Amino acid sequence: MASSFNEQRLAYFFQALRSGTIRAAADELDLAPSAVSRQIALLEEELGVALIERHRRGIMPTEAGQLVADYYREQQSHQADLLSKVGELRGLRRGHVAVVLGEGFVGDLMAAAVAHFGARHPQISLTLDLAGTNEVIRRVAEDEVEIGLVYNPPPDARIVTRTRHQQPMHAIVHPRHALAQQARCTLAEVARVDLGLMHGAYGTRQLLALAAYSARLHVEPKVSTNSISVLKHYVMLSHGVTVLPRFAVDTEIAQGLLVAVPIAEPLFAHAEAHLITRTGRRLSLAASRFVSYSASLMKAFQVSGD
Repeated sequence: MASSFNEQRLAYFFQALRSGTIRAAADELDLAPSAVSRQIALLEEELGVALIERHRRGIMPTEAGQLVADYYREQQSHQADLLSKVGELRGLRRGHVAVVLGEGFVGDLMAAAVAHFGARHPQISLTLDLAGTNEVIRRVAEDEVEIGLVYNPPPDARIVTRTRHQQPMHAIVHPRHALAQQARCTLAEVARVDLGLMHGAYGTRQLLALAAYSARLHVEPKVSTNSISVLKHYVMLSHGVTVLPRFAVDTEIAQGLLVAVPIAEPLFAHAEAHLITRTGRRLSLAASRFVSYSASLMKAFQVSGD
């Protein structure tokens, strides 16, 4: 084994792991697959150990490969921290903040933190990506982004919550739906109507499944999707029902297009909106400001409107 290795080859190796196959990595890097394979082979030769295992469906890291991947991820994080510190010396004149969030946070985030942040730091760019609960946690934990906004995440030692607030789940209904006339409803009543729900990777669906299991109820959606926008239109146009936190549909409620009916279910009452970062990560000054604006301005982190 060599006493050093070419760190530029780490990028090829890491992209191959992220993409799942050599060919997919080559497409991302705009290179020939043979070129990517060659760089990984040279890295393995330098380190004197196999880094990947090839399977029918793609590649997986060996134990040594996982160590190398973790090293590369940490190096990228340290580089970002260095650049952020240099940026701080420039007084936040330039920089970038990457955020991944559940779709239910979009309207709230854009109207509050993004508008406020953009007006005060016009030279700081933002990346805002949408993802389900599990993917938000993964991307934050693996340093692909600095900040995550997620609803009712499961415990995970890789992430830390910077701010949180209880945001109960509600039955979201059309104003003319029978449930809209009630002050609150039961989970059993919700289970009996036509439902539109998020896929199972999302926190709202996971929480509903847990509550239904505890109550021994069978909840089967008529429509399943990865889009809250689809659910909103499903309720507004077909008079079906969905289950979401109130802040996710606050704009439509204010316009009289939807009604949020509290559900008498203890598990729903204690559900929370979280703003998360990776455990141990030092945020850039720009990201810290963005966290501060989000925590103080977003309705998701304020007292519910009930």
